[in-house]
Amino acid sequence: MKKRTAQRPRPPSAVAVIDIGSNSGRVVCYRADAAGQLRILATTRAALRLVADVDDRKKISKKSVALTLQALADFRAIALGAGARRILAVGTAALRDAKNGRALLRRVQRELGIRVDLIDGDREAQYGFLGAVRGLPVERGILFDVGGGSMQLTRFQGRRALRRVSLPLGALRLSHRFLLSDPPREEQQHRLRAYVRRKLEKAGVRRLRPGEELVGTGGTLRNLANVDRRARSYPIARLHGYLLSRKRVAEIATLLASRSLEERERVPGLSDERGDSIVGGALAIETLMETLAAERVRVSGQGVREGLAYSLLGEELPDVAAVRAASIASLVSRFDTWDAATAGRRRALVTALQRGLLPRASLELREALDHAANLLDVGRSMDFFDRHEHVVEMVVATELLGFSHRDVALIAAILLAARQEGRGPRAWSPLLREEDSEAVERAGLLLALADDLEERCPKGGVPRLAVKRGRDSVTLRVPDLIAWRSRGLAKRFARRFDRRLLVRNSRQTFSEG
Repeated sequence: MKKRTAQRPRPPSAVAVIDIGSNSGRVVCYRADAAGQLRILATTRAALRLVADVDDRKKISKKSVALTLQALADFRAIALGAGARRILAVGTAALRDAKNGRALLRRVQRELGIRVDLIDGDREAQYGFLGAVRGLPVERGILFDVGGGSMQLTRFQGRRALRRVSLPLGALRLSHRFLLSDPPREEQQHRLRAYVRRKLEKAGVRRLRPGEELVGTGGTLRNLANVDRRARSYPIARLHGYLLSRKRVAEIATLLASRSLEERERVPGLSDERGDSIVGGALAIETLMETLAAERVRVSGQGVREGLAYSLLGEELPDVAAVRAASIASLVSRFDTWDAATAGRRRALVTALQRGLLPRASLELREALDHAANLLDVGRSMDFFDRHEHVVEMVVATELLGFSHRDVALIAAILLAARQEGRGPRAWSPLLREEDSEAVERAGLLLALADDLEERCPKGGVPRLAVKRGRDSVTLRVPDLIAWRSRGLAKRFARRFDRRLLVRNSRQTFSEG
C-alpha cells in the first residue's frame, strides 16, 4: 500500500481564517512555509456568547449583532495587517440555529466585505477532524469537538474519517439550559448528564473498540487540561498532545461545580471567559468518556480553524511519519546555524553507533536519537557552548506536530544527556520513568560521540563507522577521521558499556588522553 505524504499545493502566502463560534469568535492568520507547515502570523479572539441569545429568543439580539460586527471589523483589520490575501470565514451552531443568522451574515458581507460560509454540523466535524488529528500520532479512534453550541463526533481509522455526527451538546448551551443556580445544584447536574447520555445513545455512540483512542479538541477540553497541568509538576507547557485521564476530568468537574462563578474564574489554568460554560462542558465530556469507556483523552491544540486552512492543501491527512518530517523541517529551516549536510553526517554516525552498540533499542528510542542528532545545531543560533540546552528549549517550546509528549521528552533528555551525565530523564517525569534512565544516558553518550567524531572528519562526504565489540573493549573504526582524543568520553563509555573505548582511523589508534 502506497504511503500518503504531505501534499505539495499550499495556501496563498498569507491566509486568514475566521471562526464565528457559538461561544466565541477568533481570527488566525497563517503562512505556509517551505515544509508545508502553517505558521501563525497574528491572532485574536472575542467572547460573543451567541448561543445564549439563540436558546432564549431563537434569534441573535441587537446587542450581540453589534458586538459581532465590532469583533469582525477587528478581525478584518488583523487579517489585512498580517498581509492576508484571502479571508476564509465560517459560522457554526448558533448562526445555524438563529432565525436571523443569515441576515446577520448578509450584513457582514455588505458592511465589511467578508463572506461567511454557514457550515452544517457535518462540515464542521470534517474541518475539526482535519485540524485536530493531523498533528497527533494517532491512527484510529473517535474525535470529539465541544464548542459553545454543539459537539461533533468523528470515528476514524487509518487517519480517515468514517462517520460524523453533530449533537446540540455545546458547553455554553448545556450550562445555560440546565445549570440555573450558582453554584449548580446536584439535581441540575444529574439532569444535564442524563440529557447528554440520551443524546449519545440516540446517536448510536458506542464504546471504543480495541486499539482505538479518544481524541478531543475545543476550548472546554483545553481549559480542563490546563487546570490539570497547572495542578501538578509537568515539564511541557503546551497542551497539544496532553493526556488527560477520565478520573481527572471527573475530579475537575466536581471541583468547578462546587464553586460559584466568581470562585471558578480564580481557578489556576481556567480562562476567565470560560467560567459560565466550563461546568456544563466538563460534565458533557465526562459523560462522553463514560459512554465510550475511555480512560483518557489525548488533547489536540488544533481544530476547525486549522482544518479549514489545511483543507486548502487537500482533504486527506498525511501519515504520521510525513507530519513529523515536515514539522522537523519547518523547525530547522528557521535557523541559519543548521546545515543539512552536517546534520546528515551526524545522523549517519549515530545510527552506526546505535546499531553496533544498542542493537535492541526500542523504535521510540532510535527515532528520538535520530531527531536529537538532526536538531542539535539549532541550538547554535543562541550560543555554541550551551547549544544542547538551547535546542532543548526550542524543542519543548515549539509545537512539533506528530510527536507525543513522551517523544518530545525523550528527544530533550537525550540532548541533555549528550552534554553531561545525569541530566537525562529526571526532569521529565512523569513522561519518562526511572527505567528509562540507562537507555537515555547511553543514547546521549552515542550522540556526544557522533558529534565529536563528525567534527574531526573532512567535510564533503558521509563518514563511515564500523563497530567491533570485544570482550574487554569496543573499537570504533572511522577511516576518514583526522585525529581524536576523548576528553572524558572514553571514561563515560566505560561507565555505560563496561568496556574500554578505542577509536581508530585507517592508520592508527588514538589515545584516550
